[in-house]
Amino acid sequence: MTDSLGISIFATFQNLMMSKEISPEIAERISLLEDKFKHSGQDMLSYLDGLLYDTYTTYWDYIRLDTLLSLQVPSTEFPDEMIFIGYHQITELYFKLIIHEQLQIIENEHLTAAFFEEKVKRINRYFNVLINSFEVMIKGMEREQFLKFRMSLLPASGFQSAQFRMIEFYSTDLENLVHASKRSRFRESENHQPELSNAFSIEDYFAQIYWKKGGIDMHTGEKTLTLKQFEKRYTPRFLRIAHQVQSTNLNQRYLNLPKEEQTENLRTALRTLDQNVNINWLLMHMGAAHRYLRKEGKAVQATGGTNWKEFLPPSFQKISFFPSLWSSEEHENWGKQWVDHVLNTK
Repeated sequence: MTDSLGISIFATFQNLMMSKEISPEIAERISLLEDKFKHSGQDMLSYLDGLLYDTYTTYWDYIRLDTLLSLQVPSTEFPDEMIFIGYHQITELYFKLIIHEQLQIIENEHLTAAFFEEKVKRINRYFNVLINSFEVMIKGMEREQFLKFRMSLLPASGFQSAQFRMIEFYSTDLENLVHASKRSRFRESENHQPELSNAFSIEDYFAQIYWKKGGIDMHTGEKTLTLKQFEKRYTPRFLRIAHQVQSTNLNQRYLNLPKEEQTENLRTALRTLDQNVNINWLLMHMGAAHRYLRKEGKAVQATGGTNWKEFLPPSFQKISFFPSLWSSEEHENWGKQWVDHVLNTK
C-alpha cells in the first residue's frame, strides 16, 4: 500500500513537472522528502497538507518577542531599575549560550582540538560582549536611584546566579574552586600524605567552595538568608552536575587529549577563557561595586548582605579553571592589576 502510494505520488509530481514546469531541483527535493517521510508512519501528502495549512512564521513569533518584553517587571518606580533588571536578564541569556557551548565539548565522544578551540572561542566572544557592555551597569544608572531601589530586591542578589556557578562547574575540577584559604590546606594534605589524594569527595570540596564566603554576614559570621536560599534551591543540582562532569569538565577534557591535540591555539583560547571569567569579568563587577557600594571610603553592604570583598577580588581568590596552563609566577600575580589599579585609584 505504501509503495503504491509512493509510486502514485511520484507519478503525480512527474505529471506536475510536465504540466507546470516544476524544476528538476524541486523534483529532486520532493523525492528526498518522500524517502524521509515514508518511514514515519505518515504519508508525505499529509506533511504537505500541514505546510499548506500552516501560517507563515513571523520574527516576533519565532523569538517570542511579546513574552520576552513582558519579563522586565521592576519592583519600584525608579526609572533606572529597568536598566538593572534588563541587563541582568541579558546576562543570563548569554550564560545560557555559554553553557550550550560547554556541553557540546563535554558530550563530544570524538573531541578534537579544532572542535574544542572553536567552541571555546565562541564562549570567549560571549564573555567579551558581557565584559565590554558592563559599563551599562557601571555608568548607566544614577547611584542614588540604585541605592534606593536595591533595597526592594532584598534578599535577592547577583550572587545567586546559578548559571554562572554551573559555568564554573562545567569548566573545571571542583577542587580548583575551593576558597583560597582552604585550597592550600587540601593540597598540602595531599602532598604530605599521598594516600589522601582520593580521600576528599565532591561534597568535601563543595563545602569549601570560594563563593560561599561571600554569603557570610560580615558582622555576625552567620550565613545570610541569600546564601541559605541559594543552597536550599540549588545544592542538589550543583552536586549532581559536579559528579556528572568530574572527569569530563573542560579542564579534564583538555588534560585527556592526546598530546598532539593539545595545540598552542587551544591553549591560548583556554587561557583567554580563564582570564575572561576569573579576572576580567570579576574586575568589571569590582568596578560596579566601587561605584555603587562605597561611600566616603567605606563599603556599603551589598544586596542580600553578601560580602562582595570576600569572593569578587580575583587577586584574593586566584581561581583558575586550567591551572596547568599557567606558571607559578602567573598564579602568584593573578588579578594583581585590580590591587594595583582599582584600589590605588580610589
